[in-house]
Amino acid sequence: MASILDSVNQRTQLVGQNRLELLLFKLVGRQRFGINVFKVREVLQCPKLTSMPQQDKFIKGIAHIRGQTISVIDLSKATGGPAITQTENSFIIIAEYNRSVQGFLVSSVERITTLSWKDIMPPPEGAGKSSYLTAVTEIDNEMVSILDVEKILNEISPVSTELSEGVADVTMGEQVGDKLVMIADDSTVARNQVKRALEPLGLNLILAKNGQDALEQLKAIAETCDTSITEKVALMISDIEMPEMDGYTLTAEVKAAENMRALPIILHTSLSGVFNNAMVEKVGADDFIPKFHPDELATAVKKWLKIHD
Repeated sequence: MASILDSVNQRTQLVGQNRLELLLFKLVGRQRFGINVFKVREVLQCPKLTSMPQQDKFIKGIAHIRGQTISVIDLSKATGGPAITQTENSFIIIAEYNRSVQGFLVSSVERITTLSWKDIMPPPEGAGKSSYLTAVTEIDNEMVSILDVEKILNEISPVSTELSEGVADVTMGEQVGDKLVMIADDSTVARNQVKRALEPLGLNLILAKNGQDALEQLKAIAETCDTSITEKVALMISDIEMPEMDGYTLTAEVKAAENMRALPIILHTSLSGVFNNAMVEKVGADDFIPKFHPDELATAVKKWLKIHD
């Protein structure tokens, strides 16, 4: 099964073309789910798992893989479904999120499929806050759910958004004045993490749920400016993986517009393990910060606000 990812490095050419590749899998039942191949290191038959004392209820156990000890999360149970019981017939998706490596226990792995981000839509409004979906799409006339992995991981091991005493600086907001800082991220959890981390800087923050939403908001603001959007927006922080329009395409669109190209853009993503630095330069982003370290993010924000205040 590991061979399904043998050509993953060749797939980087899709990045920046508003396209992605999903690894399709199932948990318990017929529903199909997807995870971006860029976040996947390896797929393998579930090895023998070792239980640990007082381990989280969603952790099936730990596995020793290639000299590394990895926690294995029962992805079905963690999203409110029944536990996966037949581990010997199951698979582990080894993925890297937010600077750490996790194993996700799934019942079966199907294949990799290529899609446009335009075909990836936000979850239905009726899904509610309890939903673990970050997006949905249709493949083979069936609905495929893309899980909000950052929400799942944050519930198992909450991420601190507290800034160190030397980093928090409310006077930054006074220096920037009424100018806005935009946060674009399709994950509600990730969006709020960034928001909470930057609030101690005293900034005026606006939120966008994906790249398309961000671009539409920026265009509307730019129309009210005399020459450049930087008259009203000081900085944008954007995720890369987002439905409808990814962060690379968003960045390229902003940098291609004469009245918006001066806007500094920080790409902020959990794609830390396989991140293609060349793409940052190609689309014209000004900085890249792997998720999620509040001090690093706040320091980068302060740097760019001071440069362009």
